[in-house]
Amino acid sequence: MATRRRAVSTARTLSDSTTTAPHRGEPAFPGREMAASDADADAGAGAGAGLRSEFLQVLLSRRRHLQVPLSVEQGSPVKNPLYQKPLSPNEANPMKSCPSKEVGNFKEKLVEENFYLVTELGEQGRVPALLLKLNDPIPKRKPAIVFLHSSYKCKEWLRPLLEAYASRGYICVAIDSRYHGERASNETTYIDALKSAWWNGDTMPFIFDTVWDLIKLGDHLSGREDIDPSRIGITGESLGGMHAWFAAFVDTRYSVIVPIIGVQGFRWALDNNKWQARVNSIKPLFEEARIELGKSEIDTQVVEMVWEKIAPGLDSQFDAPYSLPLLAPRPLLLLNGAEDPRCPISGLEEAASKAAKAYEESGCAEKFMFIAEPGIGHQMTIDMVKAASQWFDRFL
Repeated sequence: MATRRRAVSTARTLSDSTTTAPHRGEPAFPGREMAASDADADAGAGAGAGLRSEFLQVLLSRRRHLQVPLSVEQGSPVKNPLYQKPLSPNEANPMKSCPSKEVGNFKEKLVEENFYLVTELGEQGRVPALLLKLNDPIPKRKPAIVFLHSSYKCKEWLRPLLEAYASRGYICVAIDSRYHGERASNETTYIDALKSAWWNGDTMPFIFDTVWDLIKLGDHLSGREDIDPSRIGITGESLGGMHAWFAAFVDTRYSVIVPIIGVQGFRWALDNNKWQARVNSIKPLFEEARIELGKSEIDTQVVEMVWEKIAPGLDSQFDAPYSLPLLAPRPLLLLNGAEDPRCPISGLEEAASKAAKAYEESGCAEKFMFIAEPGIGHQMTIDMVKAASQWFDRFL
């Protein structure tokens, strides 16, 4: 496939490329009332605008009575972050390898903000955020990047990345996704929320509810005096990569996108019996559904019914072959492991092909790249961290 590159050549490919002018984002999307010019521009996107609107309606369908004006509350550093699964000894090494800039007295110059965004009523409507940046004696608007953690982790886990990017002049933001970090009370909070979503159908904790928070985060970041609203990037690992993918799909203010081991073809996995690894990552949810449906084992029908209940359209109209191409012309780097069972590469061929075509038709083929790192399963690697870093430096 033309868009697949060997990881060993990634650093050379990105660093040797001619630097282009930073991409300036498309009009802001649903977090605020759209100006007439915004609406006209988005209407010009035709089917893309329609699919975004349809996705937004899905997000709104389970929170119409929960909406409140966006507000910000003061927070404080988290002393003992909650992880819902044990961490492996070397798991943080790829993040620690992230390129950084030598800054004298870095710790003294690093500014940390802890705050909460109130995005809707209810316990989960309070979004904990961590922001790091360098103290700037001459205030000016800077590019910002949103970082999103994987399942069972929290925003504090991402601190090595935040500090590395902050040393290079970015404003770096991480949030706790729904039912994680400060939004969790124990080690089963996330799984319990998934089960509840299956039983009650009133929440979408797997992906979509956090995407709502990211739209609201876009509102907040775009309104800050220290951030250039046309230069807001987004990235994440695994579940965080899915959050980045869908947030950028629905909200065009995210102008540079790097999902890491997060994008997959959900319908392809169902049609080709390759859903097991993804299901096993949150298996108690599917066991709950299996029992209710009277099945002796988890099968394709169970998986399909769960997706439709907790993330409507995930394996149909909003799946990767339809949503990824709509990220064009914004720079998009997909980073996956060639042997990743949760995000099978074969299941991305259609999506990557359609995305490549969309970028070519937009006259910016160089703004899309899909890298499948040989021999790598479902893990973020040093090469992926380096490639993501170079992509943001090039386009943001």
